[in-house]
Amino acid sequence: MKILITGASGFVGSAVLRELLSCGHEMRALVRPESDLRNLAELEVEIVVGDLRNPASLDQALAGCRALFHVAADYRLWVPRSAEMYETNVEGTKNILLAAARRGVERIVYTSSVATLGCLPCGGPANETAEAAPADMIGHYKRSKCLAEIEVRRLVNVDSLPVVIVNPSTPVGPRDIKPTPTGRMILQAARGRMPAFVDTGLNFVHVDDVAKGHVLAFERGVVGERYILGGQNMTLKEVLNALALFTGHPAPSVCLPHDLMLPIAYMAEAFAWMCRSHEPLLTVDGVRLSKKKMFFSDEKARKDLGYKPGPACEALKDAVEWFRDKGYLR
Repeated sequence: MKILITGASGFVGSAVLRELLSCGHEMRALVRPESDLRNLAELEVEIVVGDLRNPASLDQALAGCRALFHVAADYRLWVPRSAEMYETNVEGTKNILLAAARRGVERIVYTSSVATLGCLPCGGPANETAEAAPADMIGHYKRSKCLAEIEVRRLVNVDSLPVVIVNPSTPVGPRDIKPTPTGRMILQAARGRMPAFVDTGLNFVHVDDVAKGHVLAFERGVVGERYILGGQNMTLKEVLNALALFTGHPAPSVCLPHDLMLPIAYMAEAFAWMCRSHEPLLTVDGVRLSKKKMFFSDEKARKDLGYKPGPACEALKDAVEWFRDKGYLR
């Protein structure tokens, strides 16, 4: 089957692309003119240039394709111009789904995020029924992904688009070239540059398991349903202890209160604004998000799709080894 994939040059998208290629599908990748194409090197994929904000380019990219994997997203916890994130994550998603409808695409997998779900007050693992409103979202990334998923579900209900939604948790592993905010945290720990931590927790999963989950959702998922593609719930302390085993750097032992980290985050963002630099390592949204343990259950994907993620420690180890092999730790 001929399939168009967006976001294939990125972290999750490149893993999904590789999994689809291994299944024998004919792949076409939509990339922006400025995309870093290292993750596509030596892969048998047709590359087309376009932009989610340009509907005409999407119609052309989808010509002859029977399926679509919309993986692309603007994933940053700090952005100088927030409108860009909504243009890509919300309007761009609407644009490509409508283009797919015009082209008669038979099957669509949309990559959402657990960021669109609510967290349980007790800190226990939430599932797909944990609804949250855009007003509940902390930061532009979470809010834009929440609005995008609402639009996707509307298109399924109103226009009968054949979309299956997947909600990855926190993917880690190889080919995080940018890197993502999570990858940057792993890098800092691997370099021995994380002197302290906060009391928080996330659900970590190998990016290749997330890719397998995408294909399972494509093959077995129910249109209109969403499936959490998670792995293992771990506190940040547990993650840093695991990383210490792979890096040789001792894990930090000092746990700082969130209220102390917040003013430091404000100063880091102000410095980034003044210097026109990249996203600061510590962000206000990141600190606010860390006040809750974002634990999730992937039981539905295991039961309905046959999803079987591996241990999160293997994902962390693979991430460190890839960063080391590619020279990120120098």
